[in-house]
Amino acid sequence: MDLGRVQQLDEYRWTVPLAPGETRAPVLLYGSAPLLASMDDKVLEQAVNVAKLPGLVKASMTMPDAHWGYGFPIGGVAAFDPAAGGIVSAGGVGFDISCGVRCLRSDLSLTDIAPHLELLANALFHAIPAGVGEEGRLKLAPAQIDEVLADGAHWALRHGYGVPEDLDYVEENGRMAGAVPANVSELAKKRQRGEMGTLGSGNHYLEVQVVDRIHDAETAAAFGLREGQILVSIHCGSRGLGHQIGTEYLVTLAKAASRLGIALPDRELACAPIRSPEGQQYLGAMNAGINVALANRQILAHLTREVFARVLPGSRLETLFDVSHNTCKPERHRVDGRDALLYVHRKGATRAFGPGHPSLPERYRAVGQPVIIGGSMGTGSYVLAGTAESEQEAFSSASHGAGRAMSRHQALKQWRGRELIDELAGRGILIRTASLRGAAEEAPGAYKDVDLVAEATERAGLARRVAFLRPKVCVKG
Repeated sequence: MDLGRVQQLDEYRWTVPLAPGETRAPVLLYGSAPLLASMDDKVLEQAVNVAKLPGLVKASMTMPDAHWGYGFPIGGVAAFDPAAGGIVSAGGVGFDISCGVRCLRSDLSLTDIAPHLELLANALFHAIPAGVGEEGRLKLAPAQIDEVLADGAHWALRHGYGVPEDLDYVEENGRMAGAVPANVSELAKKRQRGEMGTLGSGNHYLEVQVVDRIHDAETAAAFGLREGQILVSIHCGSRGLGHQIGTEYLVTLAKAASRLGIALPDRELACAPIRSPEGQQYLGAMNAGINVALANRQILAHLTREVFARVLPGSRLETLFDVSHNTCKPERHRVDGRDALLYVHRKGATRAFGPGHPSLPERYRAVGQPVIIGGSMGTGSYVLAGTAESEQEAFSSASHGAGRAMSRHQALKQWRGRELIDELAGRGILIRTASLRGAAEEAPGAYKDVDLVAEATERAGLARRVAFLRPKVCVKG
């Protein structure tokens, strides 16, 4: 990004000055100068476009891990007021509805699993279906798909996947309200019949990690974290169903925008007023898509526990937290001294409620919500905690990952999958994947420096660092 086009507000906040005669809401970019410089200029263009949409509250925002996406930037946050004609946009949610991370904490240390690492990696790879269009053992009838769309992780629990305590530590307690299965097409439902309990491809992964260092001892204790402890992170979403919902409603919302005379600065920003029939229809379908993702991660957590029980009998995996990062949710926030119901789009951004928020489980209420910044398979990830300051800054939002620094096409020109996997094995990181091409596309060098992203997230007040996790095993599609 050309830093000459932005204005620095302080070390970790930037804006875009209005051009002569230009009318739009403000733009707020979070990140350090090196991080912003590493972003594509398209991020700036997309953030400015979002600032022109009706009913935007405060500003169009990007997190420190931002990169360009479809319509909205990935790492983008935008809140809209339905009472002021605010809109909902499928491009503002993304195609992988409710993509997110389920983080499990174990009672194991690295010394416990080190002798079994190869066996564990192979067993996880065979138990967790991964890859484009890959299906699992579970095949659902149409009526069962509708039950998943309505009940989310509660459906999975009723069918023997997981334990009731899991749901205390899942956003929305595992079931998103407002889901309307009838708003999801039969084609979308058909795509999901064999994909429950599967990981997918691209940047989705299941990773066995070790807590490498603690940044905040008090919060780490509340989260049940200690140095040397083994965690498992599962990153995936709503699979083919979510993609189909996004694809179909882009057309519906584009027609609505045209019918209602909404001037779109970019066709990829297709949207409709939240209170319009089309807006309500999309929200019902998207909420159903969120439930599919929550159920999917609940099933994957169960499959992971089965593997650990076979390889490391007696081990225990508890849900630390499950948080989504591709959603639009109705939330109450303080704006100019008043309480307002807003629809907050977080596309590649994580909800990050601070201490005291009533929706948090009692165990975390004093320290804030766990926030996961997933890094690359060769570097590491962070656990952070939401802050009170983030509510004022960014509607309680934070970074969700390291963020790509280059496209998959560019990555393929620089890395070979086999060489990369061998190099990581030499560093003690075991990769299991069905696609060498996919491994090259996800090379660690294709991502931003996760340490810089986590530091910028903390310095900007969006969330504070709690622990750094180093990868040991990564299963990818």
